[in-house]
Amino acid sequence: MGLKLGKQMRVRLKYFSEDVDRHDNVRCYVRLPGKRKVRIHALPGTPEFLEEYQAAIAAAAIAPMRQANESKKDSLRYLCIRYYASAAYRALDGSTQNWQRRALDEIAREHGAKPVATMQARNVRRIRDAKIETPAAANQRIKALRAMFSWANEAGETGVNPTIGVKKLKYRSDGHHTWTDEEIQRYYDRHPLGTQARLALDLLRYTAGRREDAPRLGRQHIREGRVRFRQAKNEHRNPIDIDILVHPALAESIAAAEVSNRMIFLLTEFGKPFTANGFGNKFKDWCRQADLPRCSAHGVRKATSTALAEASATPHEIMAITGHQTLEEVERYTRAASRKKTADAAMRKLII
Repeated sequence: MGLKLGKQMRVRLKYFSEDVDRHDNVRCYVRLPGKRKVRIHALPGTPEFLEEYQAAIAAAAIAPMRQANESKKDSLRYLCIRYYASAAYRALDGSTQNWQRRALDEIAREHGAKPVATMQARNVRRIRDAKIETPAAANQRIKALRAMFSWANEAGETGVNPTIGVKKLKYRSDGHHTWTDEEIQRYYDRHPLGTQARLALDLLRYTAGRREDAPRLGRQHIREGRVRFRQAKNEHRNPIDIDILVHPALAESIAAAEVSNRMIFLLTEFGKPFTANGFGNKFKDWCRQADLPRCSAHGVRKATSTALAEASATPHEIMAITGHQTLEEVERYTRAASRKKTADAAMRKLII
């Protein structure tokens, strides 16, 4: 069976099925081979539907691991499994769930059989330092362990918290590369209007969305000349709703790609919605095709923030576009723009 998207498209989702009850109501399910089917209550084609679908797939994948480790109730692996099934973990947005699970599963592959009760801060430092060559990944291990043990202490799963007192590694990083105007033009030259690659960049650029946001956007988010959507990041804990004018360049890109009737604008080559990771990887491919190996989806968001600051937008105006909740990060862009203008003015005086 498939997921209906508009009048002309039907996307087939793996393990997805439908049936009709005695009242002629269509019921949607996910059913993996050998597993009990899981009911999906959200309306097909909506972000909520995709979240329930992905959660059902993930829950089925956890089951074999739970059975294999059920006897080791004092182990680190068992604690991870309990955390994945918790309300606290399920309340996290999808991208946070993904990186936490990747980090914890990697740790558990090496240390999963060890008893939690004997873990100490020095053990966590060793786990951190095993990734010392990639400090960002090392710090993600600390963050993931900290989140899990914080939940475990509150839930009464364990009385120890070996992450207390363990600091993250200090390192210098400028984060994701901010796209330049020249790089945006090079991308446009390689991916002209009408291509999905071009539409992807325009969705990111003119909504200041993240890689989790762009693949969720569709016709239902474009109404009365405005783009309205809820950002994926922290949507279950601290939701941010964006309501901005549709930029003329974005409207042109959507029209040229002939996707204005779709519930989801961007689809894979198999006609399925992108996951956040899948879209990020595909976007990197499009960047490499344009000879832009440093560029990424998040770098577009930074470029939009920079462009707004250089156009003299106030921090609060930028926040209304980007969805930032504090002035601190936004002011980095406005301070940099102010320094640039001040330096230009100073150089003009020097030349004179």
